[in-house]
Amino acid sequence: MLKGFFNVPDPVNEPVLNYGPRSVERAALKAALDEARAQQIDIPMYIGGQEVRTGKTLEVRPPHDHKHVLGTYHEGDASHVHASIEAALGAKEQWENMPWEQRAAIFLKAADLLAGPYRAKINAATMLGQSKNAYQAEIDAACEFIDFLRFNVHFMTQIYAEQPVSGKGIWNRLEQRPLEGFVFAITPFNFTAIAGNLCAAPALMGNVVVWKPAPTQIYAANVIMEVFIEAGLPAGVINMISVDGPVAGDIIFSHPDFAGLHFTGSTHVFQNLWKTIGNNIHLYRTYPRIVGETGGKDFVLAHPSADADVVNVALIRGAFEYQGQKCSAASRAYIPQSLWPAVKEKLQRDIAGIKVGPVEDFENFVNAVITEASFDRLAKYIDEAKANPEVEIITGGSYDKSVGYFVEPTIIQVQDPYYVTMCEELFGPVLTVYVYEDSQFEEVMNIIDKTSPYALTGSILSQDRYAITQATQRLRNAAGNFYVNDKPTGAVVGQQPFGGARGSGTNDKAGSMLNLLRWTSPRTIKETFDPPKDYTYPFLNKEL
Repeated sequence: MLKGFFNVPDPVNEPVLNYGPRSVERAALKAALDEARAQQIDIPMYIGGQEVRTGKTLEVRPPHDHKHVLGTYHEGDASHVHASIEAALGAKEQWENMPWEQRAAIFLKAADLLAGPYRAKINAATMLGQSKNAYQAEIDAACEFIDFLRFNVHFMTQIYAEQPVSGKGIWNRLEQRPLEGFVFAITPFNFTAIAGNLCAAPALMGNVVVWKPAPTQIYAANVIMEVFIEAGLPAGVINMISVDGPVAGDIIFSHPDFAGLHFTGSTHVFQNLWKTIGNNIHLYRTYPRIVGETGGKDFVLAHPSADADVVNVALIRGAFEYQGQKCSAASRAYIPQSLWPAVKEKLQRDIAGIKVGPVEDFENFVNAVITEASFDRLAKYIDEAKANPEVEIITGGSYDKSVGYFVEPTIIQVQDPYYVTMCEELFGPVLTVYVYEDSQFEEVMNIIDKTSPYALTGSILSQDRYAITQATQRLRNAAGNFYVNDKPTGAVVGQQPFGGARGSGTNDKAGSMLNLLRWTSPRTIKETFDPPKDYTYPFLNKEL
């Protein structure tokens, strides 16, 4: 076995390619899109290193072209949940005893595969399966995923290097054991990088994983498994299943070896899972780690000193990139009366030029929302706004699902700061604006803080440093990621660790050492070199 204190490559954020006209990356991505659309693939489950097919298949269709079939995936049942747990536990001993640098090498190789031969493939899969444009796919499926893998290896070495002091005659050591059991990863549709990281982060720390990706992300999830397998991930370490949620939950959350939940999804689902785990706590060998990032009702607060152009860009990019289907998306904005006429004019001008359509046309800034259910829900909110005399549609308001689930970028202006679209998470390209009197800046901060149960992201736009200081302090609990003069989206691994509190999750900060610590169980080892051979202490001796 190798011996040494090994230095891992210094992590550097993966450069974002621009996919401009006539660029090499654009040509490669176009070719990957054409190849993917020209075939229908068969997506298995991956259990114990085997591709598992049940014959009970469901179709995968692009949200922006729902008549086209990209492929099918095999739906499992309870037997496959049991099999995945058995495969994970069967791989556990050998995996957790593998030297850490060997585990690191697997995920570093996966990062290089994504940066090189798989880049176009995973971006194309994300574009087609999740309706992301080329840039949104690049910053997610390629760059952020690569960053998670490389930076997590770096964070792992920092965790292992953190050791206690030792007194005279003793040597104190701290080892970071993997959890005693298996981890269940449940991942969402909207970020391929999240899907990959939620299963890979616990595995890097020596854990074994049962992974249930969202059906609406399974097209790209299949590529993730292809990359992990080519990178040398041993059989059974990460097992990908496509099983109905309640069926999987009934088995996993009653299993004595359930040791952790790594979750991104809705607040309602997360709270129900937490409740189930709590009710079953007597069944488990250990107290499970529960890590979750859930919803958001993210805000942009503009101060009267803000630059109207900065506000305009922050709102458009923050609210409408990836159709607002980011848990960090700008969903409610508070604009001062003195600034509103200029901001409104710029918003209407720029949004009028935004093109909506399929991802294959690189001129489209906005693409489709993920499902018909999401489309119908958003249409309902828009129709209710149109019917309310106290609400004005500033721009957008149209929608069409005849070809794909397209909703125009829509801005709603309300008179009531507690109107429904200011409070509820919509997860779509709908931004609600409340215009406040300039003198009510402090009052508006109070409204922001108590409007929503969430506390994920938010931003202050201002050229007044006193106002920035005031907002940063007053809204310190309203957002786990707070932005100054920027949109409230776009956290970068290693730069802005991501996560929120309150109803937005456990704030365990993906993209930092903090998240990886949740997948370890520390053990302190004290070694005494010259142990005592007499039980008595000097104070017991008689006075002479």
